[in-house]
Amino acid sequence: MRIGRAHGRLVIIDGDGVVDAATVSGGEFSADPDRVFAVWDRFTEWAGGHADPGAHTGPLVADGLGAPVLAPSQVFGIGLNYREHAAESGVDAPEVPPVFTKFRSCLAGPHAAVELPSDRVDWEVELVAVIGRFSERVPEEKAWSCVAGLMVGQDLSERRVQLAGPVPQFSLGKSFPGFGPTGPWLTTPDELPDRDDLRLTCSVDGRVLQDGRTRDMIFSVPELVARISAVCPMAPGDLIFTGTPSGVGMGRQPPEFLRPGTTLVSTIEGLGELRNALVAGPGFPGR
Repeated sequence: MRIGRAHGRLVIIDGDGVVDAATVSGGEFSADPDRVFAVWDRFTEWAGGHADPGAHTGPLVADGLGAPVLAPSQVFGIGLNYREHAAESGVDAPEVPPVFTKFRSCLAGPHAAVELPSDRVDWEVELVAVIGRFSERVPEEKAWSCVAGLMVGQDLSERRVQLAGPVPQFSLGKSFPGFGPTGPWLTTPDELPDRDDLRLTCSVDGRVLQDGRTRDMIFSVPELVARISAVCPMAPGDLIFTGTPSGVGMGRQPPEFLRPGTTLVSTIEGLGELRNALVAGPGFPGR
């Protein structure tokens, strides 16, 4: 099953059509996509009988899609979760997941324009997991049952702010407005042939910058759920940005960063793509 936010409303996505959940359910489910995770089990049971062409309430319009989740109680980010990315960052592969947060005000849709606040904004394509059940001290072997779905994400990073000392400011550097594009919809794990091995790529104007596979994550989705929930109880709708493969701009010689007037495309096999136009923000040099 795929669900999304179409013109602000919760929809089931089926081929080239959508099913408006609030309309077809007679109001049993809210039109607000963020409220569905609190009743996720009931919703998935109901939705199984309504994702077919005969139930479509309208066409799928890509430009009308917003971020599937906009009001999570928590947004977790994972650093250095691919060995080659750790190497290009000049550090050893971690023995425990480096966890930070992205503030939810940075979340944006799959086609949102992103303002660059400086000439030091970097790209990081990531698999994003959405929690579907209250999760506290979840064993790794049961962790997939706590995941409502997966989607494409970008963990955009302003490197000056992120790395300003004496203590790095990861959360601030990764939370400018628009720095968390996600979507284009949420896909339940059962839709994927291998939920633990997905190809993810990132390109700018057709030039491929990142090309990796989620099987190469140091800490898998189930292990991340287990490790985070051992410390922080997670609520339905919470997000985990699971880390990025190698190929980021900061790790290149010389370093490269995003420029206005280009389009950042982030793709994950089986999950879809984000297409975010980049524009100069008020702080961009020369504006």
